[in-house]
Amino acid sequence: MNQPMPTQAEIKPMLPVLPVGVAGYGAYVPRFRLPAAEVARVWTGNTGNSLAVTEKAVAGLDEDVVTMSIEAARNAIARAEIDPVDIRAVWVGSESHPYAVKPTATIVAEAIGAVPHTQAADWQFACKAGTEAIQAGIGLVGSGMARYVVAIGMDTAQGRPGDALEYTAGAGGAAILLGPAAESLAVIEGSHSVVTDTPDFWRRQHERYPEHGQRFTGEPAYFRHVTTAASELMQGLGTTAGDYAHVVFHQPNAKFPQRAGQLLGFKPEQLEAGLLAPFIGNTYAGSALLGLTAVFDKAAAGERVLLVSFGSGAGSDAIAFRVTARMQAQRDLAPSTATYIARRTQIDYALYARYRGKLALQ
Repeated sequence: MNQPMPTQAEIKPMLPVLPVGVAGYGAYVPRFRLPAAEVARVWTGNTGNSLAVTEKAVAGLDEDVVTMSIEAARNAIARAEIDPVDIRAVWVGSESHPYAVKPTATIVAEAIGAVPHTQAADWQFACKAGTEAIQAGIGLVGSGMARYVVAIGMDTAQGRPGDALEYTAGAGGAAILLGPAAESLAVIEGSHSVVTDTPDFWRRQHERYPEHGQRFTGEPAYFRHVTTAASELMQGLGTTAGDYAHVVFHQPNAKFPQRAGQLLGFKPEQLEAGLLAPFIGNTYAGSALLGLTAVFDKAAAGERVLLVSFGSGAGSDAIAFRVTARMQAQRDLAPSTATYIARRTQIDYALYARYRGKLALQ
């Protein structure tokens, strides 16, 4: 039986000294789609799967975490209407950086025009690498050390041929441009994190594909961390599930976030706008952030949004936002997340294997 995490007598959310908000946001999802039924046809001889994922996004031959991060960051800058030279940090969270030794972030910073007077770094914490970059960005902006920080969660997720992950491991992600709350599209009300050493998913050095703990990834890993981070943040802020118009969870599949919502007292309609896994799969570090951008595309001024990520290994970040009146005027300055999802070209397993270099299994 899963044991609950110990709780503090008084839980205080992490708050910056200066108010911080989302100055801009941007998504990117590649156009290619591999149906889950096609994966099942190749490996099982039938066309069904139990993960409620219809298809997943697949990066093309000329796409990787660098190129997709550039597109998402440009969209965020367009919505913020700022000069990129004012960005003092460019941080990219991913578990599929194209180089083992060479930062992704410096290439992105160069491409968006943020160099040379900026800080750049790559982040890694499995699927919550993007939200930990956001939290660090909140600290940098909230301390007055930087006016703007770009935090990106992006992946070309990998799954071993024939493994359950191959049905869901998609590609894409989002960029969140953090800045002063006074000029933001959504104000950050607080954040909270929980971590434990729970080895539910891993990939050792030089191994090509990740391993996972099968059912172990659910109760002691995903649900334990997600529900604890979310409930403790809401307790610290004095809010309940009913105070939020939208909630976005990390989406390893379509079923896990729906169950997490039920456990925390959220209604299905509160998850609806940000639940993208059925259409693009699990984009790992981009999963929760993409859901957040989809919610921002629809949220009204004054609405509260709760974001809860999950990273294997394991941990969760919960971040609360309140949408401002600026959102309505600036969301149309860049393509919506729905636009990227609707822009699709279906491929078969053979083309997928070619695009993702899966013909060599070792």
